[in-house]
Amino acid sequence: MSEPQFSIKIDQNRYLPEGGREVHAIVSVEASAADGPPAASAARASEVVIIDTSGSMSYPETKLRAAVAAAQVAVDTLRDGVEFAVVSGSNTASMIFPRHPGLVPATPETRAEAKLALSRLTASGGTAIGSWLRLAGRLFDTVQGGIRHAILLTDGKNQHETPEELDAALAACGGRFVCDCRGVGTDWEVAELRKVASALLGGVDIVADPAGLVADFQAMTEAAMGKSVADVALRVWTPRTAKLRFVKQVMPTVEDLTGKRVGSEPQAGDYPLGAWGAESRDYHICVEVEPGQVGGRELRAAWVKLVVPGAPGEEAKVLATGNVLAQWTDDEALSTKINPRVADYTGQAELADAIQKGLQANRDGDVDTATALLGRAVVLADEAGNDAITAMLRKVVDVVDPATGTVRLKRNVDKVAEMELDTRSSKTVRTRKDETVTTRRGEG
Repeated sequence: MSEPQFSIKIDQNRYLPEGGREVHAIVSVEASAADGPPAASAARASEVVIIDTSGSMSYPETKLRAAVAAAQVAVDTLRDGVEFAVVSGSNTASMIFPRHPGLVPATPETRAEAKLALSRLTASGGTAIGSWLRLAGRLFDTVQGGIRHAILLTDGKNQHETPEELDAALAACGGRFVCDCRGVGTDWEVAELRKVASALLGGVDIVADPAGLVADFQAMTEAAMGKSVADVALRVWTPRTAKLRFVKQVMPTVEDLTGKRVGSEPQAGDYPLGAWGAESRDYHICVEVEPGQVGGRELRAAWVKLVVPGAPGEEAKVLATGNVLAQWTDDEALSTKINPRVADYTGQAELADAIQKGLQANRDGDVDTATALLGRAVVLADEAGNDAITAMLRKVVDVVDPATGTVRLKRNVDKVAEMELDTRSSKTVRTRKDETVTTRRGEG
């Protein structure tokens, strides 16, 4: 596996009207596979598989058996030499393999031993996800550097620890490893697992039918094994008089990174992006600047770098850079245009928010708010060309007029359909290349 080559592309309209303050830009980061031998650091990886073994996993018994089979496939998918462990989660966390806390290299022998240990699993007890993550964190602390990835599977709510205990565990584990979360069945809480995945830079999804776990675990493990650069960060510098309003990932999913900022250089902060392989992701940044002189020179509103932070006392490795610019003009034709990619991703971020808040309003019994928000979501999904989300919305609402967002909430909505819409609401699609530039909507 070769370390990928990184590039940054900036999409924006740099022209602002007189007095304009907000500069928006889409930062597209692409990592393309490169030929040649891998760097030593790129080849190292560690994996922890966390399986819910609470009592509910045995109702029905096929749920636990499917989870075991999925974990066994994940173990088989590991590259030779990857250090791994398998953890059982209930009221507390315990080791399935190896027996004592630690990680072991993947070999034919250790894979066979791990799969045998998994086959002996039984289900009992409750759910305390924070304790599971803390054990994973201690396991990852035994390795230095490299890709650190966990898979967490649960079928229920986090009932055996307080929300504060889970928050403390997430704060302690943040930045130490990436965790992808899966909920099996329909008795778990989407918002709860989304919070875990967000804090640990991973994804969340539903596997409604336990039979789908094997393929899903294999895909997650293959994706983790395809990463080759760990702990990448987006470093954003702004002028002293500017304020960075937000940094959001907008592709392949919507994720607000603003609160994850870690100070790095003077006037700059790092936003963690996790591990990378050959892939591309898009980020939306908004900078508030002091208005400049109309007709004056072009200014740098932000300097964006993709970096791998160094150890204490060491400089970061810069992988790619790009500039976000600003220039003031009295030409209304220039200043009233918004870059189409900025417009499209702004709509898709609003789409995710409308779906999540609309579904919550419906659960709370606020039918009017739910109807309005999910109707707005229908319009936004259509504008974005997000056909997958449109199809999911139509399982939850009857669409009377897609152009105006006139909808009626369906009665007796299938729980799986609702949870699929919720978990996948933040998945975005690439902007349409043939879209024309549109007028600003309240910017500046």
